[in-house]
Formats: sequence, C-alpha cells, structure tokens
Amino acid sequence: MISRKLLKNLDVPFIIAVVLVLIMGILILSSATLNVHTDQWYYVKKQLVGIVLGLISLSFVLIFDYGIFLRYANYIYGFNLFLLITVLITGRAAKGARSWLDFGPLGGLQPSELAKVMVIITLAALLVKRQDNLDSLRGLIPVFVHVGMPLVLIMLQPDLGTSLVFIAITFGMLFIAGARSSLLLKILGCGALVIALALIAHFKFGLPLPLEDYQLKRLIVFINPYLDGRGGRGAGWHVIQSLVAVGSGGFWGKGLFNGTQVQGNFLPEHHTDFIFAVVGEELGFIGTTFLLAIYFTLLYRTIRIALKARDSFGTLIAIGIASMWGFHILENIGMSIGIMPITGIPLPFLSYGGSSMLANLVSVGLLLNINLRREKILF
Repeated sequence: MISRKLLKNLDVPFIIAVVLVLIMGILILSSATLNVHTDQWYYVKKQLVGIVLGLISLSFVLIFDYGIFLRYANYIYGFNLFLLITVLITGRAAKGARSWLDFGPLGGLQPSELAKVMVIITLAALLVKRQDNLDSLRGLIPVFVHVGMPLVLIMLQPDLGTSLVFIAITFGMLFIAGARSSLLLKILGCGALVIALALIAHFKFGLPLPLEDYQLKRLIVFINPYLDGRGGRGAGWHVIQSLVAVGSGGFWGKGLFNGTQVQGNFLPEHHTDFIFAVVGEELGFIGTTFLLAIYFTLLYRTIRIALKARDSFGTLIAIGIASMWGFHILENIGMSIGIMPITGIPLPFLSYGGSSMLANLVSVGLLLNINLRREKILF
C-alpha cells in the first residue's frame, strides 16, 4: 500500500501535464471523429474506456514497490514473447498487419503496444546486471539478442513503426547505462547504411524485405510526397493533406470542429496517425505550441524522475519511457509536417487507440512509482 510518507513525493507538475494532455486528447478526438462514424461519439467513448482501464492499471502499478519487476523480469519477458507469438498465430489482421488479439465483445488488444513497456522493464533488469560489460560490441550482443527477439516478432506482423521505437528505447537506455557513445553512433551509422542499401536493392533489383510495398514507399516518399501523390491512392497523399491542414490553421486555427480538411475527411487517418494535423488546422500555432509545451513538461519531469531514482533500475526504466515518448512525439509530429517518414506510430495520449493509451498510462504509473519510492524508508 502507499503510505502518507510516500505521497509527499508525488510529482504534481508531472500529474498536471498528464491530466492536461488527456483532456486535450479527448477534445481533439471528439472533433477528429465527428464525421467518421454514424455515432459521432463512438471513438470518444471507446477512448474513455481505454483511459479508465489505463487508470486502473496505473493504480495497480503504484501499489507495489517497482523493485518487484526486477525480480520477475524473466517472467515478464516470457509473457511478452508469448503474446507476440500468439498474435502471429491467432491474431486479427488490420491495415495489412496481423497485430490484434480479438476478445469479442470485450474488444481487441494490440500486444506490440504493451511490448514496448515490457521491453523497457526487462531491458532495464538486464542492463543492471551488465553495467560493467557494455564497453564493447561483444558485450552488447546479449542486449541486442534480448531486444531482437520481440523486435523480430513485431517485424513479422509487420509493424515497422513499433520496431523503430524499440531501437530508440534500446539506444537511449544503453547510453545511460554506460555504453560508449562512440560505439553506439558507429552501430547506428552502420544500421542506417544497411537500411538505405536494402531499400535501394529492393526498389532497383527486387530484393525481398519483410514489409509491404506501401510501407516501404512511405519510408522514402516524405522526401517529395508529390512524386506519388495521386488522390487517395498515392503513398504521398497522407503527407500532402497533412501539410495542407497544418498550414491552413495559421496562428489561431479555424476553431474546434471547424477544420475543412478534418471535417471533410480529406485528411486520411486523422484520428490516429495524423491527429497532430487536426491540432494544427483547428487550433493553429497557439494550439500546437501549447501541446508541445505539455510534451516538453512530460519529458522534462520524466528525466528528472530518472535522475532522482533511488537505484539504476528505476533510472533505466524512466529513461526507457522518456526515449519511447520522445521518439513517438518526434516521429509522429515529424511525419505530419513532412520531415520524417510515415511509420504509423501514434501520438502519445492523443491518437485514438485503447492499447496505446493503456501502455502510456501504465508508463505513467511506473514513473510515479519510481518517484514515490525514490528514498528508502528507514524505521
């Protein structure tokens, strides 16, 4: 249970930022889905269910000292692999990826979203044990194998966006755990070169890759979306419409529920992947700045929690969450304004999706847990 002594460690600014982004998310989603479904509140109601389940899970995470996750890390890792294998065998396909477990009237679950949180916990446990063996490529092999197994299972769905999040989490946590930055940069550089060569070989010589053709095109079309911007069909159409929406919002925006790109459904996936464009069109520069300020607060307070954690396990979990959120924010907003490839990862707390919301609120619970117990209670 949580004692009064622990409650004095609550990070109030962090909690306020979470509440603000949740409220803003519901408001933006209510506008984004106004003309998407026959029931205009269908998606909002489902998102609220996701928030409630997430808050219940958050409360459960807070009850126990986070150190318990260190003891049960192997079981968490095994459960993670079990879910990812199960979804490949029995999962439901959606948008070209077999990534959903269907529970009938209870709804669906996207294991890859929860996998990110479980990988953060289990990788933190592994790095605690290997902190003195991270200064060479050989020493990093067990880490890459640990992350690589769930990553490969997610690539088989295929889900490129989540796989990239895994990489951001891994390198963020490795840097804080003590791995040499020069070594990490070399690995990243080699990885980027291999990916670039693989894409060139695929489009020029037909090299098979574990991704759908439309996913591969979206990786490169952001450079010039008009190369494949055919109305409603081209890979660049999403980016073009998103840029129009964000640009037309101006300084003050067109007003909530008044965006022409959004309400006319010209902007594809505007309640999921491109929800930032809804903020840009309807709330303008002021609205996007306010949202970015909330995200900055979340990331700043998360890093602050990491620095004040009582042990390296807590620090690494917090940094893993900061890396996850930071990459999601950078990639999602970047693809909405045409400076990053389209990978389909959600904007934390704003994009529609119960599994994503559940994973993010569990992450909030972990951070609050780490901060509450940053000091050992002496009797």
